[in-house]
Amino acid sequence: MNERHISIKKTARYFVSGEVTNAINSVWIVCHGYGQLANYFLRKFEVLNNGKNLIVAPEGLHRFYLGGYSGRVGASWMTKEDRMNDIKDYIHFLDDLYLEILNSFNGRKVKINVLGFSQGTATVCRWLVNKKSKVNNLIIWAGGFPSDLAFEPDKTLFDSMGIYMVFGDKDEFISAEEFESQEKVLKQHKIEYNLIRFEGKHEINSQVLTELSKKI
Repeated sequence: MNERHISIKKTARYFVSGEVTNAINSVWIVCHGYGQLANYFLRKFEVLNNGKNLIVAPEGLHRFYLGGYSGRVGASWMTKEDRMNDIKDYIHFLDDLYLEILNSFNGRKVKINVLGFSQGTATVCRWLVNKKSKVNNLIIWAGGFPSDLAFEPDKTLFDSMGIYMVFGDKDEFISAEEFESQEKVLKQHKIEYNLIRFEGKHEINSQVLTELSKKI
């Protein structure tokens, strides 16, 4: 048996909160976690919709039924099966989306903040190390950097952006040991970051998000 691949055209979707106006000074690109849909995930960022932020939520390219053969649907960025092609596909998607967003401002500079939640944290990291899309701030929320990420060749990239690590103290998916290992890797490679811990679980906390938006 020989495994083969063919490139095809595929339609990807994303959702936007806010309108492109001269008042917009920041764009937030927010990537959901495993089993979520972008339109529902975007609702968690309504606190940022104040006329100054444009919030964009791309959706993972793989949708599936969460409970068997019908009912609620979720999306995923990738699985372990044929993972390298899935990674390549979502990087192309996010690069194209990035350009479309920037072009909508007709050359006017805006701040770009990228937030990954849960599975979306590895997604945004792999996307950004491709180095076609430049951002101002990277927010790793309830997740971490992928274990196969090579920090040393990309240290200049990470040094060029603000990095924020956000975790709930009762996160049921990230243990204290996993969190400490993330910090250890960042310190080992001398990558500066800001740590935000909050009282909560594996979730986007609106109050923490609001305070974070004021800092960046």
